[in-house]
Amino acid sequence: MADVLTFGIEEEFLVVDDRGRPAQAAEAVLDSADDSGTGVLQQELTKSQAEAATGVCVTHDEAVEQLQSMRTSLARAADRRGLRILPCACSPVASDELAAITSTPRYRRMAAHFGATARTTLTCGCHVHVAVPDPETGTRVLGHVRPWLPALLTVTANSAIAEGLDTAYCSWRHQEWARWPSAGPPPRFASHADYEGVVEEWLRAGAILDRGMVYWDVRLSEKQPTIEFRVADVAATAEEATLLAVLCRALVATVLDAGDPPHLSNEVLRGQLWRAAREGITGHCPDPATGDLLPATQVLKRLAELCAPALCSAGDTEFVREGLARLARDGGGADRQRRIFANRESALDVVDRFAVPAGAARPATA
Repeated sequence: MADVLTFGIEEEFLVVDDRGRPAQAAEAVLDSADDSGTGVLQQELTKSQAEAATGVCVTHDEAVEQLQSMRTSLARAADRRGLRILPCACSPVASDELAAITSTPRYRRMAAHFGATARTTLTCGCHVHVAVPDPETGTRVLGHVRPWLPALLTVTANSAIAEGLDTAYCSWRHQEWARWPSAGPPPRFASHADYEGVVEEWLRAGAILDRGMVYWDVRLSEKQPTIEFRVADVAATAEEATLLAVLCRALVATVLDAGDPPHLSNEVLRGQLWRAAREGITGHCPDPATGDLLPATQVLKRLAELCAPALCSAGDTEFVREGLARLARDGGGADRQRRIFANRESALDVVDRFAVPAGAARPATA
């Protein structure tokens, strides 16, 4: 395993009250959460969000274990206050209140500068970091993974029900997040200097206030020697988050020494991402090789075939096979949200089924 790329996962969760509404209590929950022994629990942009970040992982088993441990730790702390931790990328239950911003200087500055964009975009993502040797290599890797972003988005699409409504999207978070000026797919960069030039011009324009606000769907990390996939919704389960992560790792490993990235315009890629957000894992998304619409499960199968040597080297082959088969059989988080909601058109039913239990973790199924 010495040559296997390391990875890490960050998950953002909603903190909700007994009626499923976002609760401004994340700080108190985080302060009283038990030390899981691994990873880091931390605040996010709004007072209704909590984030869990794993340590550096090598195997899928340790990633699943860390995510489950941190989810349970947060859920127990929330339960002691009559609250719940919700792994949904948008709030299923409608709220009449604007999001309250976490009281740190950086977040307050963001709220003042971006106004309603900061206060009305209450979304939760899943971010995957994969190690790369240097920024120049990382920039080239970005170009190779761009065409696969729509397929990766379908893996954890988990925001069909938002604000009490069926949005008709599997990832409504993807639509909501697009409000930020630095969001969306990155362009194909000629070099790392080209990447840095765009970031510098955004800073000059005030479209971002610092380099941490580069919100591309995949970017170079500012804090770790990694590329960071940011395209995905927070996953309904730890296993689905880890499935996304090992697919990202295998893709990076497969293209690490490849030549020039393929040409794909951002205009085309934005349209492809829209389709993937609309239909999710049980719908269609574009095949990166041809642009043709194919069942998302088939595109992901092709991704697994492309990355087969990397998956085998990391010991992930069977984990990915079983994970993709489960998604094909049961649907993703969005499909399960939709089935639950259809029974009584009750967003609270979605919350009840998806909330992380304060005891042993269990998957959200319907």
